[in-house]
Amino acid sequence: MRTPLVERQIEDQARNLGIPEAEVIEKVMLEPAAVKRLIEPEEVAALVAFLASDEAGAITGGCLPVDLGWTAR
Repeated sequence: MRTPLVERQIEDQARNLGIPEAEVIEKVMLEPAAVKRLIEPEEVAALVAFLASDEAGAITGGCLPVDLGWTAR
């Protein structure tokens, strides 16, 4: 997920590897991912808001991976 910590890691990897940040994301971070993009914090917030709403009243437990297919690989 794109967070300030991940942003710093991208910057550090780009500097250490001597490649652009976009290339770090594409070739280092997302290479093994099923969906080639970072999860945005707003996507997780939307799920949390749904789960806290009355519409999710029938959900009483379980696993809802928000990982762009990472666990399916």
